[in-house]
Amino acid sequence: SNSNESYVKSLFNEGSTKINEKVLEEALELLESTSDTSEDKKQKVIHETADLWFHTMVLLENEGLELEDILSELETRFGTSGHEEKSSR
Repeated sequence: SNSNESYVKSLFNEGSTKINEKVLEEALELLESTSDTSEDKKQKVIHETADLWFHTMVLLENEGLELEDILSELETRFGTSGHEEKSSR
């Protein structure tokens, strides 16, 4: 959506300090959502995780990195399948 694009544009314009603040804010909101006692808890955790990942992706792009860079780092840690790593513990 256009409003989403202009929001991302405004984050890039304000720079890394603003982007870092948003990532921290969203991380705290995610942690708070895990203390939720309502029946909406799972949906809140999902929503806040999406917010955190979204802003983290903006941070990565601002740093000249791509999601692929992170995914290949994770692959070196866990191999191609996270399931194998779990069963070897």
